[in-house]
Amino acid sequence: MDCGYRLDIVVENKLIVEIKAVENLADIHLAQVLTYLKVSGCKLGLLINFNVLMLKDGVRRVIKT
Repeated sequence: MDCGYRLDIVVENKLIVEIKAVENLADIHLAQVLTYLKVSGCKLGLLINFNVLMLKDGVRRVIKT
């Protein structure tokens, strides 16, 4: 993408993975992933926060509708 955005990980041009290490995921983090999905044309994203005890609690699936 040549629009000034920096994606953390793109898998097979189908999945965007945005990695965070914050105390709590905020609405701005979700908005960031939704923007990446819109600009990239991908439909699925994962927002992953590594600052949790159980990793499964830090994964949020985001779908562009």
